[in-house]
Amino acid sequence: MCRYQQKWNIDLKLRPFFLSGIMQGADNRPPGMVPAKATYMGKDLKRLTDMYQVPFKLPSNPAEVMFIKGSINAGRFLTAVDMNCDQYLEELTRQLFLRIYYRDEDITEPASLMSAAAKAGIPEDLAKQLLSTIKDQAVKDRLRQNTQAALDHGAFGSPTIVAHVDGKPQMFFGSDRMELMAHMLGEKWYGPLPELAKAKM
Repeated sequence: MCRYQQKWNIDLKLRPFFLSGIMQGADNRPPGMVPAKATYMGKDLKRLTDMYQVPFKLPSNPAEVMFIKGSINAGRFLTAVDMNCDQYLEELTRQLFLRIYYRDEDITEPASLMSAAAKAGIPEDLAKQLLSTIKDQAVKDRLRQNTQAALDHGAFGSPTIVAHVDGKPQMFFGSDRMELMAHMLGEKWYGPLPELAKAKM
């Protein structure tokens, strides 16, 4: 979506939500909990990494990262940024992704969140102030509201994308629904690398 936000007539808004809340609310379970899906996903992620040219490596201990450490602090930090200075939200999201899914680094400790904020260009004083709010009720409530809103749209996992077509919200799940979304929006799909594709035309 980020690669197409300047190419399509869209106003992209990222909304942090709590993935565990989505899974529980939709009575779903992670694909890694199903042995056949876990095996397939490991292979498929390598293929997708090559096709999309997105830096990606599975964490050395996925179960610990996903089910023990979790991402609630990161989600609340993203929410605080969204509420107060959303111009940093996209890059902070990217930096947190790279920490966990490329460099196999922590995203739960304050120092980890501050490091990601620095790489996202957030001034240190502002990052500290935002980090100090992640346990505030207003931040918790907003993350909860975002999660419920996603469930209300029919979310059952991530990535979930809600496109407003002719004034009506339509939910799409998965990175492989971009071409269908382009069709619904009346836009052109140039593949996962639009700049490269257009340069060859």
